Amino acid sequence: MAKVFVVKQPHQADLKAIMVNAEHKADLLFAEVRQEYQAKDDTLWYFVDQEHKATVKIFWVDREHQADLKLFKVDAEHKAKWRTSHPRRGRL
Repeated sequence: MAKVFVVKQPHQADLKAIMVNAEHKADLLFAEVRQEYQAKDDTLWYFVDQEHKATVKIFWVDREHQADLKLFKVDAEHKAKWRTSHPRRGRL
């Protein structure tokens, strides 16, 4: 279940992430859900406003080579999926 908190410093993060501009560049296609209870698996994300509620803490980076995870946001839950084999799979 992906309840995501965005941290302000890289050392506070579980992983560094970047949003890419095309699906084929992403490791993970994710959909953002509106309610916390809808967060599911690694693919349906809910952004929390308090760190202690998070299952994963991310830091946004500016360059792809800095990222542990490349993300692309999709507009429907059924499109959300892993595109690549990744060490973080099942751990968000």
